[in-house]
Amino acid sequence: MRASQLSIFLENRPGSLAEVMEVLARAGVNIRALSLADTAEFGVLRLIADRLEAAQAALREQGFRAQVTEVVAVEVPDRPGALSRVLTAFREAGVTVEYMYAFVGRTAAGAVMVFRLSDPDRAALAVTPELGRLIQAAELV
Repeated sequence: MRASQLSIFLENRPGSLAEVMEVLARAGVNIRALSLADTAEFGVLRLIADRLEAAQAALREQGFRAQVTEVVAVEVPDRPGALSRVLTAFREAGVTVEYMYAFVGRTAAGAVMVFRLSDPDRAALAVTPELGRLIQAAELV
């Protein structure tokens, strides 16, 4: 029910994202999902990849700060209000969403939402089949 993502901290300067992608390409890492957020000084690239440990090692070898964090992935049905219902279930379970991003999976019937949560175990229990389907880590890569 939990998956792992890699968070990479980048200087906010021209070419830093391209450098990360070049390192990952040389390491033979295939990216499945990503999110990039930035401020004036730095950015955080979050990604799910097929070879997370290899990605982390290659990036660290090149001087990038990269850490693995746990996330929960939920396949949310493709209909109005579906995401709202999942978020309501998290709220009712007392779970805070720290951040989230979405992607369309290769076999998913709806969007796959990736959540960084204050309590992944409690959140996983809150996701009933009517709300969506928890995605196993192996399905993401």
